[in-house]
Amino acid sequence: MTLLQAAPQWTLTAVSYGTADARTLTRALHQEQMATYGSADDPEATDSAEFDAPNGQFLLARLGDGPALACGGWRALSPSTAEIKRMYVAPAARGQGLGRRILAALEQDLLGRGHTEVLLETGVHNTAALALYTACGYEPVRSYVPGRNPDINRALKKAVLQLVAPHRLTGLPT
Repeated sequence: MTLLQAAPQWTLTAVSYGTADARTLTRALHQEQMATYGSADDPEATDSAEFDAPNGQFLLARLGDGPALACGGWRALSPSTAEIKRMYVAPAARGQGLGRRILAALEQDLLGRGHTEVLLETGVHNTAALALYTACGYEPVRSYVPGRNPDINRALKKAVLQLVAPHRLTGLPT
């Protein structure tokens, strides 16, 4: 007799930016950015409290009870502006829509918090991220971070009113 087991599901969980799993993924992101561009913001320089509710959120994605394989967060830049930051999917988990799920969950969390726009930044060579953000309604803008190299960095913006409808998410507090 063979028992059929349901495939494990991806879960998104809100965590502190300072957790070991979050730091592992943000360090991996940093290593990829350094290898691609020769420079990158140090994720260790970001205060964990910047992603604490109600002025932020940091998410991890796991398959079943496995290791965290993707992450992303938002933080308030001002009362009217939020920033999506540290979006990353480990190579082994790419191509499964995790970036889109994390982005949608972060956008959903932003709703009703008083922000009128969401900013984010990625690199010119990160074509998958650029395609995702464009498909999700983000439009190019001038860099909002002083000193950025326009040959490397791409800044994008989206009005909060354009944020997507919620996706069914598991593992998130309501």
